[in-house]
Amino acid sequence: MAESLPRRSAGLGLRRALLDELIEAPAGAFDFLECAPDNWIGVGGVLGDKLETLASRHPLSCHGLSLSLGGPDPLDIDFLRKTRDFLDRHKAALYSEHLSYCSADGHLYDLLPLPFTEEAVHHVADRIRTVQDVLGRRIAIENVSYYAAPFQSLTEVDFVNAVLAEADCDLLLDVNNVYVNAINHRYDARAYIDAMPTARIASLHIAGHYDEADDLKVDTHGTTVKDDVWALLAHAYRTHGLRPTLLERDFNFPPLATLLAEVQRIRDLQAAA
Repeated sequence: MAESLPRRSAGLGLRRALLDELIEAPAGAFDFLECAPDNWIGVGGVLGDKLETLASRHPLSCHGLSLSLGGPDPLDIDFLRKTRDFLDRHKAALYSEHLSYCSADGHLYDLLPLPFTEEAVHHVADRIRTVQDVLGRRIAIENVSYYAAPFQSLTEVDFVNAVLAEADCDLLLDVNNVYVNAINHRYDARAYIDAMPTARIASLHIAGHYDEADDLKVDTHGTTVKDDVWALLAHAYRTHGLRPTLLERDFNFPPLATLLAEVQRIRDLQAAA
């Protein structure tokens, strides 16, 4: 049985490009690692051995990419069962997915936003409950960044809160996504953070984004975290208390020491809070 991650903990995304450096990382350089089971189920050989090595040394959190929780296609129950096996085998402390969809008559290879409507709340909440039943565990859903806004009869805050309540699941609060969306869609990022339900927040994500313009930010996970996002993370800690917090980086990888310095900044903010 997996143990929960400590509330005061800072993790790093497990990416294939970082495998060797993560294996050689100094003891205590990070508190946990997070991987996407979708990219590792069925992987063996050298890569599989390296994953096993890291999972045996460090607590593992898992973040799914392809369940398409809000999509129109039936849930892939066979894949869910394989995901359950992966989570159980690696004693994953947390499993999360995106509050979005990524398939409609086949995979779309992007995380697309849902309409903020009561109908969508019922649809996605029902699917989340099914996922939790098949996995045999609670999951957390992540607030996603989005650029085109489908029909909205609810605010984003009310939509997220309604899904959490109806599905009876947890929240992975992505602080960078809140910041990006607040700029792009012109709302108050701190008010959004304040409106999230403290008891349901299981963990936090933080990442870098690209400044396309003053009023357009793009969530890339390909650069360092901006100062305004660090400030929003500190606000989240003050508002909701400490939670396990992950630094996401998906490409343009700097030396590991640079990433570990950002992990340390998470720790410093947690200590200050």
